[in-house]
Amino acid sequence: MRKFLVVMDDSPEFLNAIHYAAARAAKSSGAVEILGIIGPEEFQHWLGVADAMRAEARQRIKDRFKEFSSWMVEKEGIEPELVIREGEHATEVIAQINADKEVGVLVLGAGTSGEGPGPLVTQLVSRQGGDLPVPVTIVPGSMTKEAIEAVS
Repeated sequence: MRKFLVVMDDSPEFLNAIHYAAARAAKSSGAVEILGIIGPEEFQHWLGVADAMRAEARQRIKDRFKEFSSWMVEKEGIEPELVIREGEHATEVIAQINADKEVGVLVLGAGTSGEGPGPLVTQLVSRQGGDLPVPVTIVPGSMTKEAIEAVS
């Protein structure tokens, strides 16, 4: 089964990426894997409480995943899978793709600001695009739900 890997974050463009991945998975009998990454910046300044901060970060990811999981099951009939990794974002995305051989497509949302598509898109596609083991689908942050449904 082909999985669509989506990196979960707090950006508005993540919503477009998750909508696209869910619609494509539903239409192609695929699956969705959501990757939550705890970056080192989330607890490096508080070495004495790093374990507590790490646990809080994991719980935030799990809580956010529950929201999207319920939506996907109800709307698309897809039961997503959650994976949580710790480390630098681009490194962990590539590590997850290499670890799960069923991942067939990486789905990223592009930002709408004039500063470019976003740091993860820039790092993965611009700097490492030729080395990625799977194709990347970039969903523009300005796309409407209707437009996403139409192209998925």
